[in-house]
Amino acid sequence: MNHLPLIIKREYLTKVKNKSFIIMTVLSPLIMIALIAVVAYLTQLNNNKKRSISVLDQTGLLEEVFQNTDNTTYNYLSNTSLEEAKVLVKAQEDYGLLYIPKQVDSTSVSKGIIFYSEESPSLTVMSSLESKLEKKMTDLQLENRGVDIDMINSSRISIDIAQETFSGETTSKIDNVLKLAFGGMAGYLLFMFIIIYGNMIMRSVIEEKTSRIIEVIISSVKPIQLMMGKIIGTSLAGITQFIIWIILGGVLMSVVSAIFGISIMDMHTPQQEIMQQAVQSPEFESKLKLGFMAFQNLPIANLIVAFMFFFVGGYLLYSSLYAAIGAAVDNETDTQQFMMPILMPLILAVYVGVFTVIEDPHGTVSTVFSFIPFTSPVVMLMRIPFGVPIWQQLLSLALLIGTFVFTVWFAAKIYRVGILMYGKKPSYKELYKWLKY
Repeated sequence: MNHLPLIIKREYLTKVKNKSFIIMTVLSPLIMIALIAVVAYLTQLNNNKKRSISVLDQTGLLEEVFQNTDNTTYNYLSNTSLEEAKVLVKAQEDYGLLYIPKQVDSTSVSKGIIFYSEESPSLTVMSSLESKLEKKMTDLQLENRGVDIDMINSSRISIDIAQETFSGETTSKIDNVLKLAFGGMAGYLLFMFIIIYGNMIMRSVIEEKTSRIIEVIISSVKPIQLMMGKIIGTSLAGITQFIIWIILGGVLMSVVSAIFGISIMDMHTPQQEIMQQAVQSPEFESKLKLGFMAFQNLPIANLIVAFMFFFVGGYLLYSSLYAAIGAAVDNETDTQQFMMPILMPLILAVYVGVFTVIEDPHGTVSTVFSFIPFTSPVVMLMRIPFGVPIWQQLLSLALLIGTFVFTVWFAAKIYRVGILMYGKKPSYKELYKWLKY
């Protein structure tokens, strides 16, 4: 009799009704949103800090370089010495004093500029001051040498090489960025899902084994059915938890933003200021159009279907190994010697995907690892956005399914013997003997 549906139902209900599962399902989004809210609040608090910087420019050439902003005010000092300026700035408790000495030429001036402050200044503030001074002093240097700055600026040419396949499909650099982002997210999601819920399956097997309840269950259920029931039931519980996290996280984020007025979008970081400047540039609209075109060029339907099959296949493949490890040992401490052979292919897949697929998605290394079942769920998902022939995807999926079937048989052999073994940590040699039983 097939008891698999009953086992799946039992495993699922056991997991979702577990107190620790319920607590972590509710508590994890709360902790995450709380951390995000604290970071957002502290960032806003830091960025809202008002700074007053005094400027002692003895050259008289750099008065128009620094413009006041919402958080920074520049006070120009004149008819005063450096020592008097230091005393004045310190008495006013200003953020700092920027001293620009009078020198013979621009090169000498650039080497003598000093920023005085009570404490170490912000790296962002110093970088902003340096970039503004560099631009202005470079222009002055060129003017002193008789160079027309306006002519140079008007002569600048921006090169953006168009990309097109031999079949006539137009692409761009943004296409590659989007493709890498989609592939990377899919691969990383699978990696994290395997790590989190694979360990949950392993712990579940260990708990039932140590509580001896498995001896009662195994009398009426085949080991392979019990193992598959645990894998599928725990997977469904994990998907349930993941969906609750997304919904609860979205609701909590909205509530926190509405009540406390904390919004991540309103965090004024230096990177966001750069983005705002980029948005205001005339090239932004054309880049935005290229972004929409790049999104339309993505094989969305292929990505969704492939993600479902490779995600499920990869997760089931590794979950069966986690279940076998749980059956072979009596506690989590003993699992360490068996975990490394499982984690190594996953880690290798991520490294190959990040460092190889981005550079050459159709190269030998990327292609080979997209066919190896233990790395294909990650590497193939990262290659598909770049355009992989259907026959390669089907071949890779067939190899993955075939390896899963073999792994289930292999894991069931270990599971059948190991589930009733107590008090001894097995070696690799003993595991090999179990396969012959």
